Amino acid sequence: MYSITTDAAPKPLGASSQGTTAARFVFVSAQLPVDPETGERVPGGIGQQTARCIRNVEAVLSELELSLSDITKTTVYLTNLDEFEAMDEVYGERFHKPVPARTCVGVVALPEGAHVQIEAIACR
Repeated sequence: MYSITTDAAPKPLGASSQGTTAARFVFVSAQLPVDPETGERVPGGIGQQTARCIRNVEAVLSELELSLSDITKTTVYLTNLDEFEAMDEVYGERFHKPVPARTCVGVVALPEGAHVQIEAIACR
């Protein structure tokens, strides 16, 4: 197993990696809607935040020459499940058939005041 590191995604919070790989599997740590250039949460609502999370997941995968189409499973954390449809609209624009398996979890709060956070498992 080894860590994946890229400047194209935000630095991880705390004792964490942006991602790791073990054999054919790649695990992308939950990505916040943080712009890696500024280190700040992106402005806007759930749509903009979802798009940024997905771009950050994509940036970690690209370090291994993988893309969103290599993802087999995602977990989406939302602070407001009433925003599921708006998140899903943006999510659906980026993931194409066959779409990965997905779990969506409602949480009380996320770091950086984010409304969404997305983690992924990919397979090489």
